[in-house]
Amino acid sequence: MRVLARWVVRLLTGLGVLALAPVLGLAALAGTAMLGTGPDVFAAAGLAVFGAVFFVGLLRCVPRPQVAWGRWARAGAVLAVEALVVWQVTSALIHPPPPDAAPSRVSGQKEWRLDTGSRLAYVRVAPKRVTRAEPVVFLHGGPGRADLARDSAFYGGLAADGYQVYVYDQLGAGRSARLADPRGYGLERDTADLEAARRAIGAERLVLIGHGHGARLAAAYLAAHPDRVSRVVLTDPASLDSPAADRATALLGSAGSGAGPPTTRMLAVYTLLRVDPAAAHAFAGDDELDARLPRPAGPPCRAASPAPRGSRPTATPAPPATARPAARPSSSSSSPSSSAPSSDSPSPSSAASPPPGELGGYAHLAARPLPRGVRPGIAGLSVPALVVKGGCDEQNWSSAVDYRKALPGARLVHLDAAGRDRPYLNVLRSFLRGEPVREYTADTPPPGYRGPH
Repeated sequence: MRVLARWVVRLLTGLGVLALAPVLGLAALAGTAMLGTGPDVFAAAGLAVFGAVFFVGLLRCVPRPQVAWGRWARAGAVLAVEALVVWQVTSALIHPPPPDAAPSRVSGQKEWRLDTGSRLAYVRVAPKRVTRAEPVVFLHGGPGRADLARDSAFYGGLAADGYQVYVYDQLGAGRSARLADPRGYGLERDTADLEAARRAIGAERLVLIGHGHGARLAAAYLAAHPDRVSRVVLTDPASLDSPAADRATALLGSAGSGAGPPTTRMLAVYTLLRVDPAAAHAFAGDDELDARLPRPAGPPCRAASPAPRGSRPTATPAPPATARPAARPSSSSSSPSSSAPSSDSPSPSSAASPPPGELGGYAHLAARPLPRGVRPGIAGLSVPALVVKGGCDEQNWSSAVDYRKALPGARLVHLDAAGRDRPYLNVLRSFLRGEPVREYTADTPPPGYRGPH
């Protein structure tokens, strides 16, 4: 019994050491990266520590035979298993998968080279005759979830009302340039880029339409430059105050699915992001992370909510009146059509994700706290504001109500869908013309709402 007990203790100890091997290997990788070493050095350090600890664990798991030939057989078996495992881990760690193809060129795509240092891809949809002094600028969500082609095609429909419409990929997303250090991404940089873009356009004031995270950018810009915004629309707005959930945990799911065990390489990227985002970027570049980051799923729609007591009916629109450097295309003189979309166009709030190659991985994962002073900065403003909430959106209903309360005079409109469809476009047109829209005044969701609360 003593021999069996000693063997069990030895086996359990060995299994514990084996379990520690990847943890200590990742710790060595991260610690070496913090010293400013290159990817080859910190990857080798992590592999060396992993291999050494794993070897010790194997020796603890296999008892030492008394006879000489048994000891030789044990040594051979341990070395064979060690070599196989280390080879597999090394191959998974140092060999990146092939990247997705760069997103194709969009009709009318041009590039701003801003004084902030950013290079942003954009599309301008021009009306037959400019009759509105303030151009419309659309701010996509995500962060980092760009869809330049479909967004410019849809919001370009506002050009029929005499507006110049600008749709652009924010820094780090879509066809715009990337940063070598992901710590440079954030709302402060996005706000500075938007102001630089306004100066490049040559407009005194802008009409802003922000979707999801783009609503937070619109609020930050409004607080910093209140005299530069004539109207603002916030569609399915992300929380004004609460920090976003840790999006980097998406790397711990299997590539492209968000489920299953993490890959060795993505475990390393996740660890490096925690200690040195620049080292993570040097280890796995933008092309790789853009391709490997799991595509965001659609909103978790629930069963229809019961009608809130005392609420008014769901709003309906007022009747309408009639670079990634070296991989991103350069400017073009053509412009997309400004015709209105069909009613069955996909909604950005219900579509799963932008097309492959347009999700900016590091821009999406970067922490983006709201700059100080945004809420008090917008509290006393009289800028006309419209908050639009769909029946099955990604963001919480409470966030939309919060924006309505934070912006004096803001109105909340609820639509069964609030994306690329004709009812939504009609609401936008009515609001931009100064025409009445039917408000939803209750703080609780309306009947039929299926999104998060």
